[in-house]
Amino acid sequence: MSVTAPEFGELPAQVAAGRSLPVRVGSALWHFARRSPLSAFWGVVAVTIIVIAIAAPEIAPYAPLKSDFRHMTKPPDAVHWFGTDQIGRDTLSRLIYGSRASLAVAFGAVLLGTTFGAVWGLASGFLGGKFDMASQRVIEFLQSFPDLILAMAIAMALGAGTGTVIVAIAITRIPFGGRIIRAVVMSLKEMSYVEAARGLGASNLRLMARHILPQCIAPYLILATTHLGVAIIIEASLGFLGVGIPPPMPTWGNMLADALNSGLVPPWWLVLFPGAAITLTVLAFNLLGDGIRDALDPRLRGAV
Repeated sequence: MSVTAPEFGELPAQVAAGRSLPVRVGSALWHFARRSPLSAFWGVVAVTIIVIAIAAPEIAPYAPLKSDFRHMTKPPDAVHWFGTDQIGRDTLSRLIYGSRASLAVAFGAVLLGTTFGAVWGLASGFLGGKFDMASQRVIEFLQSFPDLILAMAIAMALGAGTGTVIVAIAITRIPFGGRIIRAVVMSLKEMSYVEAARGLGASNLRLMARHILPQCIAPYLILATTHLGVAIIIEASLGFLGVGIPPPMPTWGNMLADALNSGLVPPWWLVLFPGAAITLTVLAFNLLGDGIRDALDPRLRGAV
């Protein structure tokens, strides 16, 4: 009995199946980096920002609320690399700690809003009928308001606080997850394998959980990644307008608001560094999301 050797670059099924999870993840990341190096670079930037936020107590040179009255409103120097604000607080330390609050709000809001919207879209697209019609009217009502205006109205109604900001931003993310996942589900539920499972007696819950939900993971990941940048901008805008996370907790939006309150012409370093942090973070997550979309969308795999 002859045995056919595997082609170059292919692994036998037994070897591929026996690879450990870290090896498979590492192989997938390497393939992603080779296929889309620009997105991989911005992915490294995004991961670096997350690591800085997690390790803020070890990285920040000063406590974020500690005032140095000998160096009030001082430009960057050897003691305070990013300068100080109007009451002598170190800008670099507040920037590092502000990343914790801004990223925590963004991740919490996107996870809550996109997940709820995805589950809602899954049920709406699969069940159809009056439930789908009523769901779409609610989603259209939510989408009729600009995201920032809707989030600001909810935050003002519920009161200041981290949880309030997360809920306010999450509600603005629900319509996007609901509509996109609904469109995916409506195309999948007519597929032959779903009809075959239904013919074998599978319940609606089993059809959604076993046959349709796994196909929604890729668009969900794309939505979540790209919406992180939007959530960061909304959080910073709410903080700038004074309806976000209340002081003295540092956030990037609060830092910009404090800079404008320091005088008619705010010090350049109090505007430049928080603005650059917001821009860099939003750009990193948006370009990472574009790369994930290109990698997971089968229609785009052959385009690169």
